[in-house]
Amino acid sequence: MMVADSDLLIDFLRGKDPGRERIKLEIATGRLATTAINAFELLSSARSPRESEKVATLLAALTILPVEERGASLAAEARRHLEEQGAGIGLGDYLIAGVCIGSSATLLTRNIEHFKRIPGLRLGGHYED
Repeated sequence: MMVADSDLLIDFLRGKDPGRERIKLEIATGRLATTAINAFELLSSARSPRESEKVATLLAALTILPVEERGASLAAEARRHLEEQGAGIGLGDYLIAGVCIGSSATLLTRNIEHFKRIPGLRLGGHYED
């Protein structure tokens, strides 16, 4: 399963590559998901009713993965590991990573610098900013 991070989903909503084409492809395969954290980020950043509608339509086409106990535990482990090294990445990103690892999913993101620090997290594509 592929999990799309907010940055690529925003690219898709704005019609901007690299996200637009990759998200379009993954939606067509029927195997694209995102996390509840990413859904929150998209829903809370919509600035108009039209944007809210676009976000809702996109999210309806995706599987939304929740944060469950296993994902939360994996996120906490990643946080402890990275913060011991002085390389923290932010609460939302830990949770996204934990959900992906717990679901054996591959994360599609442009935020490679943060996510590549997390042991066991599979990253798909090279979409660096």
